[in-house]
Amino acid sequence: MANRYEIRLGGSGGQGIILMGIILAEAIGIHGGKCVAQTQSYGPEARGGSSKSEVVVSDDEIDYPKAMKPDLLLAMSQKSCDEYYADLKEEGILIVDSTFVTQVPLPRAYQIPFTRIARDKFKREVVANIIALGALSQLTPIVSSKAMEAAVLARVPKGTEKLNRDALKAGIAAARRARRDGNHADALDAPSTKDLVGDSAEP
Repeated sequence: MANRYEIRLGGSGGQGIILMGIILAEAIGIHGGKCVAQTQSYGPEARGGSSKSEVVVSDDEIDYPKAMKPDLLLAMSQKSCDEYYADLKEEGILIVDSTFVTQVPLPRAYQIPFTRIARDKFKREVVANIIALGALSQLTPIVSSKAMEAAVLARVPKGTEKLNRDALKAGIAAARRARRDGNHADALDAPSTKDLVGDSAEP
């Protein structure tokens, strides 16, 4: 890992972007033992406005908490993708929710339909952000699946642990298919029951 690693999560109000940032920071910091800083911002609308969360990771003390040139951008909306992709480092990782991001500016982007998986498999669009976190744990070396699961389960409401654990595993399975199939969005169908039950939390 480089001494400083920057992650930006972008989307719309109501997609759980801020919670994603908090969970990611806790997975990396509390459960991963690295120095981490998390910041957030959102538009005036509670739902539908822009939302952004940033996580900065380092082996040493962090002197500036905001992302300047992200190593990774996860965009859950077309607007956030359009607005932030140009800030990515040249070799940075772009992950998009292909349910909403149909114009992808970089050919090497990982295109995974997080929201469609949430709708089709779980009938609960609200877990799309947890699915995205599961995918993120496979597509960057900065956080392990075990650390991500521990952070998710510490944050979700009591009684929803199985739902969120399965959503996390669905994201892990989708990311593995994305790597195997060359990032093509149309190759990423909603995960089967075997994906959810049979996949371990670690690669």
